[in-house]
Amino acid sequence: MNERIKLLAEQAHVYAGGHSLWCHAGDVEKFAELIVQECLGIIDEEGSHEGGSIRSMEVIKQHFGVEE
Repeated sequence: MNERIKLLAEQAHVYAGGHSLWCHAGDVEKFAELIVQECLGIIDEEGSHEGGSIRSMEVIKQHFGVEE
């Protein structure tokens, strides 16, 4: 699991082990909010550059370790 995702999970009191997450129902929403905030921050940083949307998508994938 990507280290950034692990850090966000800890902040939301979601416990990550291997490829699994454990949490209480309310913590899932907080975890999702933190991920969305990260994505918005990346888009804000990258969006001002030429081709910002496509670049933002690639940066977000790399940031969270998402492979197609």
